[in-house]
Parts: sequence; C-alpha cells; structure tokens
Amino acid sequence: MTTIQLPLDEELRLRVDEAISQQQTTWPEFLREALVHYLERLKVREQEKKHREGYQRYPVQKGEFEVWEDEQVWSV
Repeated sequence: MTTIQLPLDEELRLRVDEAISQQQTTWPEFLREALVHYLERLKVREQEKKHREGYQRYPVQKGEFEVWEDEQVWSV
C-alpha cells in the first residue's frame, strides 16, 4: 500500500469530515471508495463517448428498429 499527502482547501475538508462522520468511516476508506467510484464513472463516460461516436459514424437508418416495435407493446 502507498501513502499519499493531499492538500485540501478548508471547505472541502470540512465537507469530507462531515460525510465521514455520517457514514461512520475513516478518511482512507472514504478516499479509496471515492477514487474507485470516480474511476468507474470515467470508464462509463468513455463507453458512452464511443457509443455516441459509433452512432455518429453509422446513424440509425429508417426502419432499422421497426422489428422490435411489437416487443414494446404491453398487453392489458
């Protein structure tokens, strides 16, 4: 495991202290979890970007998804 020093402005430090208190956790655990969540968000953003670029390169064609229209009907 690696130890790091991290300068924080006072407002952010107080907000994190409050969150840590409410969640009954520690600074290291809070930061580890925050970093994991942030990295997951970056991965999702990259996937969304690739998805968007794919549709820009190959736009949906008229009638392309009509085969699925019957699947969207809910019976009453």
